[in-house]
Amino acid sequence: MDQPRTPSIFDRFDPPPSAKLLGWALRSIDPDAGTIEIAFTADERFINPGGTVQGGFLAAMLDDTQGPALFGHTHGEAYAPTIDFNISFLKEARPGSFVARGRVIRMGKTIAFTEAELFDDAGDMVARATFSNRVMRGDKANGRY
Repeated sequence: MDQPRTPSIFDRFDPPPSAKLLGWALRSIDPDAGTIEIAFTADERFINPGGTVQGGFLAAMLDDTQGPALFGHTHGEAYAPTIDFNISFLKEARPGSFVARGRVIRMGKTIAFTEAELFDDAGDMVARATFSNRVMRGDKANGRY
């Protein structure tokens, strides 16, 4: 039986439309450690002509994992728009369920470094990415992160 998820900053508002499209669902978060686990779902709307999930959607899943890791790590006091990222596609991704794990590597006053890994429903890593982000301070409790 699954354990109930610990309440988090994300319980205060709905995910933005882009996260909803990706099927974003918080599985776990450890703000002190700067880690997060997010579930995603890719259906037939996400596939390319080869029948696999288009890489841009995988990149969006990774981006929508690392950003919330930082937002949770700061308890909603900072968000960090991506200024650069490097992604490696390791395996083709078929439509279905995915789990992403993200973490804050280092956070400075103006720049943060994060990473995320994306796994398919068989537990195989399909993509991973590293990110550089611009740290923005301010009240984001208005329903967006």
